[in-house]
Amino acid sequence: VWISGASSGIGAALAETVPFSPARVIDISRSGAPGTEHVPADLTDPASWAAVEEHFLAQLGGFEGSLAVFVHCSGVIEPIGYAGEVDSEAYRRNVLLNSAAPQALGHGFLRALVAADFAGDAHLLMLTSGAATSPYEGWSSYGAGKAAVDQWVRCAGAEQQTRGRRCRVVAVAPGVVATPMQEQIRGMDARDFPQVGKFRDLHASGELRDPRDAARDLWGLLDRALDNGAVVDLRDL
Repeated sequence: VWISGASSGIGAALAETVPFSPARVIDISRSGAPGTEHVPADLTDPASWAAVEEHFLAQLGGFEGSLAVFVHCSGVIEPIGYAGEVDSEAYRRNVLLNSAAPQALGHGFLRALVAADFAGDAHLLMLTSGAATSPYEGWSSYGAGKAAVDQWVRCAGAEQQTRGRRCRVVAVAPGVVATPMQEQIRGMDARDFPQVGKFRDLHASGELRDPRDAARDLWGLLDRALDNGAVVDLRDL
């Protein structure tokens, strides 16, 4: 089981609630996560994508287990603010991590499965957001990145179906979860993020989900009869 971004937020909760035993749980992140193997990677750096793909290839080559899972959680919300006004370097890092990295790592995982001629069940689960379809002023790069994830999943899932391969590719929006990202959002000024009041109200009314509850529901999707290439929202299931 690979989880990108298992050092924080939903990724950390996923690592804590892996429902398979025995299982190797491998975190792909900069800092690492307790209780997991660690593949050090700064996914805002394109050079890291090739290194992660090589890791997939090395680990799946000769792998005789029955299940291989990659959950891509890594993402960043900052810089929050209007395009043309925020820091350009931070904006470029957002684009690389939220839009390009999921496609490159997803491709790398699928390529490793093909190279290994993996005969077991495989799942590729990517986290998305309602921001993929609803415009939030101040989140142009984040929303565009999630829209890219959704379309990549639709295409890659259809391709897996056409080729008769065993990897199911799904994107899922987990809803509003109590993570450090939500804390960042609530701390923004309305000038840079006009809808900040909505997120403050959700927090004040206790409507943010516990990350471990969301994680258990995400793991439960692996047993659901979802179409390959499905883009779903946990709140609708």
